[in-house]
Amino acid sequence: MKYRDRIESALNGSGGKADYCEIRLEETDNTRLTYRGKSLDTIAQTSGLGGNVRAVSKGGWGFASFNSLDDLKTKVAEAVAQARAVGGVKTELGEVEPHVDVVPAHIVNDPAKISLDEKKRLMDHYNDLVWSVDGINSADIVYGDTSRKTFFGNSDGAYIEQHQVHVISRISAQARDGGDVQQAGFSLGSQGDYDVVRDLDDDVIDAAKRAVALLSAKSIDGGERTVILDPVLAGVFVHEAFGHLSEGDNVYENEKLREIMYMGRKFGGKHLNFTDGAAIPGLRGSFKYDDEGTPATRTALVREGVLVGRLHSRETAAKMGETPTGNARAIGYNFPPIVRMTNTIIEAGEANLDDLLEGVDDGVYVRNWYGGMTQHEMFTFSSGEAYMIRKGEIQEAVRPVMLTGNLFETLKNLDGVGNDLGMNQGGGCGKGGQMPLPVSNGSPHIRIQNCLISGA
Repeated sequence: MKYRDRIESALNGSGGKADYCEIRLEETDNTRLTYRGKSLDTIAQTSGLGGNVRAVSKGGWGFASFNSLDDLKTKVAEAVAQARAVGGVKTELGEVEPHVDVVPAHIVNDPAKISLDEKKRLMDHYNDLVWSVDGINSADIVYGDTSRKTFFGNSDGAYIEQHQVHVISRISAQARDGGDVQQAGFSLGSQGDYDVVRDLDDDVIDAAKRAVALLSAKSIDGGERTVILDPVLAGVFVHEAFGHLSEGDNVYENEKLREIMYMGRKFGGKHLNFTDGAAIPGLRGSFKYDDEGTPATRTALVREGVLVGRLHSRETAAKMGETPTGNARAIGYNFPPIVRMTNTIIEAGEANLDDLLEGVDDGVYVRNWYGGMTQHEMFTFSSGEAYMIRKGEIQEAVRPVMLTGNLFETLKNLDGVGNDLGMNQGGGCGKGGQMPLPVSNGSPHIRIQNCLISGA
């Protein structure tokens, strides 16, 4: 095991000066291409090596990050000194069995085996396809792949090596008519599979054509309507509007959230079932151990409309009298792990799309997304596409809309869940200055009654 002796030697003796100590080392290799307009704007291949030490004493945490692996004992001493300087209460950490393990990357088609020239040729081709559509004014294309190897050890005796490989791409086309600018695009990603960015010609051309077509699409009047969300937007909804409220640190540190996110609270009908977990295999938020060495789990958040679980690090689990869930994650060695989502899902129901459309005389079908914001239980999301629903049928495209509301009222009005679960792996999550963290989210189609919409 590559760094085990160095890590264990540096940790030796730390237990007598701190209640707990851990070391995490990282090796990273990254490739990135970005296009702005008709031109390749950035092409880069970078490598990194670094690590950190985290220690806790009497409830106070110390953290030291570094780029040189020399003299790890000094780095341990620095983190321990910080912890002892601020500690003054009691250290609380959930119990986790120390594991010793080596976890290889999940690989389908390794991007490291694809030449930079081949990656550039493919992205050049997609850029040319965007510009082949009449009416396009600008384009944005991003390709990236990352290899991250982590080497983790702690004073409890754990030692874990873990390797992950990610591939992402974002393709967006813009069309302009005077001051009116419309855009359409898509994001995608995978864990260890370069093939996810191949054979996208039809998707690229479709996105460019949709951007142009939106210039002549009508805006709709705002107000409350029945809205059906596709799996991509519904997945973003559960991640942003509900998932962040399920993170143990957010709940523990906020008195208002503790009052509204209590176990046993009923949010809606029996068709509501939400889950988060890195133990769901093969997704961008999947792993075997989190960045504290806790094994991944699959955590039920809502079952049959009732709050039954939340996401934890070792510290938040202990402080709230619950169990660590393997959700302590850091985007890189220069950050400490904090509570983060992994793969967040609305579980499939029994309805098909036709069932959800039935009886909707004047509604809106929304797909994809471009952004959003949440503030406690309030949310606002922008759809990437919107279509009118009349007499149970999806009809003409309209300008994208914004969905706004109170999460808890919206969950009460969420009266239909489809059976067509789909996963969105093209995004990244931001929290505490750490962004974009690899995650995925998913859902079937869902139907919400009395949803407030407005022109985006």
